[in-house]
Amino acid sequence: MKILVLNCGSSSIKYKLLDMNTNEELGVGAVEKIGMKGSFLKHVRRDGQKVMLKGEILEHQVGIEYILGVLTSQKHGCIDSLEEINAVGHRVVHGGEKFNSSVLITEEVIHKIEECIDIAPLHNPPNLAGIRAIAELLPSVPQVAVFDTAFHQTMPAHAYMYGIPYSLYTKYGIRRYGFHGTSHRYVSKRACEFLGLDYSKTKIISAHIGNGASVCAIENGKSIDTSMGFTPIEGLMMGTRSGDVDLGVVTFLMEKEMIGSGAVSTLFNKHSGVLGVSGISSDMRDVENAMKAGNERAKLAWDMYEYRIKKYIGSYAAALGGADVIIFTGGVGENQTITREYVCTGLNYMGVKIDNELNAKTRGKETLLSTLESSVKVVVIPTDEEYMIASDTLEIVK
Repeated sequence: MKILVLNCGSSSIKYKLLDMNTNEELGVGAVEKIGMKGSFLKHVRRDGQKVMLKGEILEHQVGIEYILGVLTSQKHGCIDSLEEINAVGHRVVHGGEKFNSSVLITEEVIHKIEECIDIAPLHNPPNLAGIRAIAELLPSVPQVAVFDTAFHQTMPAHAYMYGIPYSLYTKYGIRRYGFHGTSHRYVSKRACEFLGLDYSKTKIISAHIGNGASVCAIENGKSIDTSMGFTPIEGLMMGTRSGDVDLGVVTFLMEKEMIGSGAVSTLFNKHSGVLGVSGISSDMRDVENAMKAGNERAKLAWDMYEYRIKKYIGSYAAALGGADVIIFTGGVGENQTITREYVCTGLNYMGVKIDNELNAKTRGKETLLSTLESSVKVVVIPTDEEYMIASDTLEIVK
């Protein structure tokens, strides 16, 4: 069965076509700058050759038409006909409390996703645009929605509720939802397979660390807490997001700078975090280089970024009553060796011991970093959200 996975953002569409019978990636790529000048599609063929196609891509449906066109083209394609696509799986960021698992998309499901737009105004509309485009272009092909928030619906109320009037929860659904759920679900399952552990009997702390970042506490296969909240801004300091911040700072700045909710949201989502502190970049590779060159603000940003990861891992070890496994994933977690070394060195009190030489040469591949003496197994597991989406789609369509 061939499944097309789509991840529609506000101005981009990432895609991957997988043959689930052979676990083979047939085609992968992205449409960028939708609705802007200079929009283009970049595609990686089965032979590894990269292709870039430029064009006027004003909306998501046109972008998906480009994707379907390149997948079936004689020169760059990987299938002969669109009839070979058996199903389409969509990443949907926010399912609120309405969805605790992936679902076959129906009109009722679309309506419920629309009801979540108020709490995900930047993410759910483009997700819906992709769903509607496929319904128009491939009307007979079943579609499945896989929600970032669904995995965290097992969190207990004492973990997801905020200390605000309960009436605001019942009226607006204000609570912690968590994100990166598809990634945390994939890497936690894969880590147990890799280590030969029983997923239903293992305490796991999963650290998805990249430009966007979150930590998740997983007990016996279920998320019991995660660092992101009502929106993805809560928790760790990220590339451009502030992470945890005193609410009083927000109201203070709104008054002093005389800015409204839109401007303050942009400030804390787009101009804060590693970029805001360092003044250099949101990319930790750039910050690491600047830090090594003696830049003090880069060193401060790096220290803040790493410290919060270690702090959340420690707090989740307390919430779980100990940990069997710590997972590093995401762009930074998989590739930045000094981050893993710093965080794990700070967890000596938990009995965490890693092989620093092995860690220093491990990038982007499944690796057991902990030593035989370590009380906790520490692993690098590259995330594969697209495979998780395709796997859910396959199961539901079957």
